[in-house]
Amino acid sequence: MVVLERGSIRRGRRRMSAETPGGDGGVAGASAGAEIRWLGGRFWGVPEGIVGSLSPRIGGESDFQAVQMHGPPEALEISEPDYEGLPQGASTSTYMLAGAVAGIMEHCLMFPIDCVKTRMQSLQPDPAARYRNVMDALWRIVRTEGIWRPMRGLNVTAVGAGPAHALYFACYETLKKKLSDVIHPGANSHVANGAAGCVATLLHDAAMNPAEVVKQRMQMYNSPYRSVLDCIAAVWQKEGAGAFYRSYTTQLTMNVPFQALHFMTYEYLQEALNPHRQYNPSSHVVSGALAGALAAAATTPLDVCKTLLNTQESLALHSVNSSGHISGLAHAFRTVYRLGGVPAYFKGVQARVIYQMPSTAISWSVYEFFKYVITKHQHDKRRRERDGEK
Repeated sequence: MVVLERGSIRRGRRRMSAETPGGDGGVAGASAGAEIRWLGGRFWGVPEGIVGSLSPRIGGESDFQAVQMHGPPEALEISEPDYEGLPQGASTSTYMLAGAVAGIMEHCLMFPIDCVKTRMQSLQPDPAARYRNVMDALWRIVRTEGIWRPMRGLNVTAVGAGPAHALYFACYETLKKKLSDVIHPGANSHVANGAAGCVATLLHDAAMNPAEVVKQRMQMYNSPYRSVLDCIAAVWQKEGAGAFYRSYTTQLTMNVPFQALHFMTYEYLQEALNPHRQYNPSSHVVSGALAGALAAAATTPLDVCKTLLNTQESLALHSVNSSGHISGLAHAFRTVYRLGGVPAYFKGVQARVIYQMPSTAISWSVYEFFKYVITKHQHDKRRRERDGEK
C-alpha cells in the first residue's frame, strides 16, 4: 500500500506521482510537515499519518484527504486536486460559473460608486450635479433624488455581467495555461498572464458594451429614461443599433492595457504574498485591490472618453461630426481637451480608484472561492466514484 503525498504546489502543476524514498515501500513523506494558510493563519507540523498539506476547511472537513491505492508505486498517478487548476477531465464550465458569480457580485455591490464615477466624469455637469468628492456625491444623490437613484441600471448591468465575466475568466484561465506552457513551461509567466488578459477582454467587452451604454445613460443626472427597456428602445430608434457599440473600440483601447496591468500585477503580487498558490482569501483581496487601483489610475483618461461616447452629453454635442454624434476615440479625445483641458482627462479618477479597488478585490476573492468550492466538489465526486468501483 502506498499513500500519495501532495507536495508543494505551484501554478502549472497538474499531476503527481507516489514517491518511495530510497526504494522503501513504507509510508511516503512520513516526516513531512505542512503549512496551511487560511485568512493569513498558519498551522504547522501535520503529524505522521496525515499526509500532504490540508487545504482551508469548509464545513469542518479538510479539502483533500489522503488517497490509498494498491499496486507498484511507479504505476500510480492521479489527478492533482489543486484548486488553481481544474481536475483532469473537468469542464471549463467551472471557470465560467465562478466567473459569472464573481462578476455579478462585483458589479452589484459596487454599483452606487459606479454611478458616482459616471457623474463625476461629466465634462460640463449641471450645477446641481457638481460634487466635491465621492461621499458628497453619494449623499447628495440620495438626499435630492431618492435612495434608489444610485441603483438605476443595476438590472441591465447584472444581466450583462454574468455572461461577460463567464467568458472573461474562462478565456483567461485557458489561455494563461496554454501560453505559460509555451513561454515558461512548469512555471508562472507574467507575459502569458498579460496576453491572456488582453484576449479575454475582447470577449468580455463584446458582451458587456451594450449594458454599459444603457447603464451609463441611466446613471446621468436628469436622465430622461424611465426604465431600462425605455432606454434601449430610445437609443435604438434615435441612434440605431450601432450606438450600443460606439464606444467598443475605445473600451478595448482602455481595457486591454487595464487588464494587462491588472492581471500582471495580480499574478506578481500572488507570487509574493502567496507563493505556494494555496487558497488564501487575504492574499486574493490585497492583490486584487492593489492591481485594480494601479490599472484604474493609469487608464482614467480613456475611461473619461468612453463615458463621453456612451452618454453623448448634450452640452458637448456642439462638437459633433456630420452624423450628429461624437464618434471615435480621436474625436472624443479632442472634445474632452477642448471642454476641460488636460485636467479633464482625470475627472473622476478618485471615484474610479475607489470603485476599482474593492471591485477587483471582490471579483478575485469571490472567483477564487467559487473555483475552490467547485473544484473541491468535483474532486470529492470523482473520489466517491473511484471508491465505489473498488
